[in-house]
Amino acid sequence: MTPTTETMVGIGGAAESTDMVLNIGPQHPSTHGVLRLKLVLDGERIVHAEPVIGYMHRGAEKLFEARDYRQIVMLANRHDWLSAFSNELGVVLAVERMLGMEVPERAVWLRTLLAELNRVLNHLMFLGSYPLELGGITPIFYAFTEREKLQHVMEEVSGGRMHYMFNRVGGLKEDLPAGWTGRARAAVDDVRSRMDRIDDLVLGNEIFRGRTRGVGALSADAVHAYGVSGPIGRASGVDFDLRRDEPYLAYGELGDVLKVVTREEGDCLARFECLLEQTHNSLDLADACLDRLGELPPGPVNQRLPKVLKAPEGHTYAWTENPLGINGYYLVSKGEKTPYRLKLRSASYNNIQVLTELLPGTLVADMVAILGSMFFVVGDIDK
Repeated sequence: MTPTTETMVGIGGAAESTDMVLNIGPQHPSTHGVLRLKLVLDGERIVHAEPVIGYMHRGAEKLFEARDYRQIVMLANRHDWLSAFSNELGVVLAVERMLGMEVPERAVWLRTLLAELNRVLNHLMFLGSYPLELGGITPIFYAFTEREKLQHVMEEVSGGRMHYMFNRVGGLKEDLPAGWTGRARAAVDDVRSRMDRIDDLVLGNEIFRGRTRGVGALSADAVHAYGVSGPIGRASGVDFDLRRDEPYLAYGELGDVLKVVTREEGDCLARFECLLEQTHNSLDLADACLDRLGELPPGPVNQRLPKVLKAPEGHTYAWTENPLGINGYYLVSKGEKTPYRLKLRSASYNNIQVLTELLPGTLVADMVAILGSMFFVVGDIDK
């Protein structure tokens, strides 16, 4: 007779209190990037959350040291691929500050215009993708329709569809194509006339409001502690926007148009509302820039540069109000044609680390709603 072995399999009382570790991601790069969340669960409630980053790290800061001041613009515009123009802008502003260089007035207003159009493009992506993550598929079709109108004018002026490469140290690559301002104004008007569709489809949806109101509330204290910025910080009542509080480009002359959108609730719904209202304001700012450009006489849009561009020895810090928050560039020069050090402070890096405080205590079912409302690009975290 063959001997048999009996094994008792059961669940003891101790198993009920055992925490479960759940990995969310890493996801495929066709999403917002490759991010992993390591969650510790007690039943369906999150007790600990750890964002695990670095899957897309390309060492951009080290590569800056091996490229000259003209070439680093190419590296800078890629970390947040939804805000390429704004990324370029921060780098060239830092180099121009180091050189003590004045940029032609026409280039200043053009940069401001293109930065606001880029802001609208960035926000429209999240205004469409966030409802999609909660199960609403229709808004993303409307958002992409409006994005295409603005993409056309951005592509026409720069030649690039995502990575514009239009900023240069001293100004812009070249002047506008003939009739471009008229086509840009028509695109802005067209997008503004259809923004109500997103307002009605999303904010008027009781399921969306039920999934987001009161969920993932972020306190103003946490915003300050973690360096959170942009629409996420302002949704928690932190009234800070570099365009108003430390103006650069032409924002100092746009104070009557610029509106800093804030909310007090700090929840997912407040973050979405800030993003949506800020999109409306960016369209108004773009119109104001087009009006001013129409008043300016023809003139240069860049400065003549020496064949070999070297920044004087020293260091400087430039920061900009990027679509997702504050981007900072700390530039150190040893008087060579390449930066000795260029440290990038990206908005998404700070904004996503606050998840360690925001997620514990919430339900797994609300995790997607909270994560999506943080409006990040993983390349902007990993650099």
